[in-house]
Amino acid sequence: MKIYIINHTFHYELENLTRVFFPNEKLEMVKENISVPSDKDGTYIVTRICSADTGKNISVRVCFPQYDKELCRNVDFIADSEEYISEQERVMAVCLYELLREYTGITPPWGILTGVRPIKLFRRMSDEYGTEHTKGYFRNKLMVTEEKILLSEETEANERAIINTSSDNSYSLYVSIPFCPTRCSYCSFVSQSTEKSRALIEPYTELLCRELEYTAQIVSDLNMKLETVYIGGGTPTTLSAEQLKRIMSVINNNFPMKNCREFTVEAGRPDTITEEKLIAIIEGGADRISINPQTMSDRILESIGRKHTAQQTIDAFFLARKTGFMHINTDLIAGLPDESLESFQNTLGIITELNPESITVHTLSMKRSSGLTSQGMQIFREAAETASKMHSFCREVMHEKGYRPYYLYRQSRMVGNLENTGYAKKGFDGLYNVFIMDETHSVIACGAGAVTKLKDNRDSSIHRIFNYKYPYEYISRFDEMLSRKASVRQFSGFCY
Repeated sequence: MKIYIINHTFHYELENLTRVFFPNEKLEMVKENISVPSDKDGTYIVTRICSADTGKNISVRVCFPQYDKELCRNVDFIADSEEYISEQERVMAVCLYELLREYTGITPPWGILTGVRPIKLFRRMSDEYGTEHTKGYFRNKLMVTEEKILLSEETEANERAIINTSSDNSYSLYVSIPFCPTRCSYCSFVSQSTEKSRALIEPYTELLCRELEYTAQIVSDLNMKLETVYIGGGTPTTLSAEQLKRIMSVINNNFPMKNCREFTVEAGRPDTITEEKLIAIIEGGADRISINPQTMSDRILESIGRKHTAQQTIDAFFLARKTGFMHINTDLIAGLPDESLESFQNTLGIITELNPESITVHTLSMKRSSGLTSQGMQIFREAAETASKMHSFCREVMHEKGYRPYYLYRQSRMVGNLENTGYAKKGFDGLYNVFIMDETHSVIACGAGAVTKLKDNRDSSIHRIFNYKYPYEYISRFDEMLSRKASVRQFSGFCY
């Protein structure tokens, strides 16, 4: 599908919005100052701004020749707003949204919002204009549904309470373990299957410990306060108990753990969890773990490439309780291929019976594929409707069981343009999750694929330092990577 960009610069937002309706379609942005497309053989969208007597005329036209269908919207725009350019972009996005909604029959619940952090936008607007104005803006200007507005309001209030507890000179530590037993079919993270990379795990562990020691010295010299630690992946429990002990020992011996408020290890796959590893984790100081079944249907677990059963999730959960963990999170995914609403309801019933302290409900983020046929659109519409019902059901059950939404974020190509929501019982919010999504403070990251995010306290901008992406690069170019990390010392944005 071609999207023609004529006399404006809004290509990024229009591409993302089109992808909400056509998540698997290959999109080509054509930036030409022409009146009509030169190629009418395929599906195309024309977006244009022209001069008019009162200011500007915004027009959007979508054409689907294979279905003999063409839809248009035109809006005259008066140039009297301080936010003149951004408002033009919003009006054009609404025109495109209305046309694609009419064509597909799909009403995305987040309207024209395509960003990762809708709650951050809700908070910023509430601080400036008040909550009621913000809700009205989300409803009438951004086309967000009432259900998502209420979810935003509740989540923002819970997030705000957590953010207000963070110190000015604080940071979080992220540690990447980019290995998994097998690769799940839906996974988009940088992770290596141990079937292919087992020989890399030990040298990776040794160098990760060195990077942690080096990094700890830097943040110590800068007198920064550590608030949370998160060991994620991949699947950290792919490592042996001895390797986990080494990494956690280095963290405890080199970072200022005395005032650390939360230490999470993502145990992830139940088939990697053993009593020996759980003991290593809890003795290493972690007070929160995540056991992630994604679904409790053995049939779907097999179809998505997870080599464990629902019973193994239950066994791992009780083993973690026996070991002494008082905060267990579980991750679920709404919208998995071939999972019905009834199957998801069964999964949620089993998980809430286990009574974890927090539950994170993700939405499947779809991989790119080769084009979307009419049958594909039908499948997408059905999947979107089912995933939306899953989230609505989940929200009802969470409230009944005493869980409340405490953070929320979105990704590209999510089924139904939905969201990922973290629910927790009171006192069991995942602090790291909130801090990283709100960009509350700096995140110092170690390991392959890790990205250090330094927050400039003068203007809240984020400066990124990238580690090498894959374990073999991390190992072979380790010294070069450390030189990048040294630039943290020169960052002038801390200004405490």
